[in-house]
Amino acid sequence: MALQLNMIFVNLPVKNLERSKAFFTGLGFAFNDQYTNEQAACLVISEHIYAMLLLDSYFETFTAGKPAADASKTSEVMLALAAKNREQVDEIAEKAVSHGGRALGEPVDHGFMYTRSFEDPDGHLWEMMYMDPKAMD
Repeated sequence: MALQLNMIFVNLPVKNLERSKAFFTGLGFAFNDQYTNEQAACLVISEHIYAMLLLDSYFETFTAGKPAADASKTSEVMLALAAKNREQVDEIAEKAVSHGGRALGEPVDHGFMYTRSFEDPDGHLWEMMYMDPKAMD
């Protein structure tokens, strides 16, 4: 059997922690206060998916001297999250723009899969997607 792990913590450098917390709270997400302080905030995406939003200087304490990427100038990763339906994709993407994010292109509809992408205030790329299992048959 292939290796399978049960949780993911994505670590993202941010310039302004309070701005990032306000943005993701505006999208409807919560934070785990147990792992949140003045340098970091634990964004709860689901029961097994978390994003640690770390101030740049704190992020760099974990990277063996490598500087944090400036996501407003360089793409380092695109985080794709599965929504429960197309309406939730639209809802989150629209909230992202209304809370200081920026839409990336137009919605993409492949029939079986629907996506919308946006950039958060630090420039990190996010994609909301819905895949219809019935349409894939």
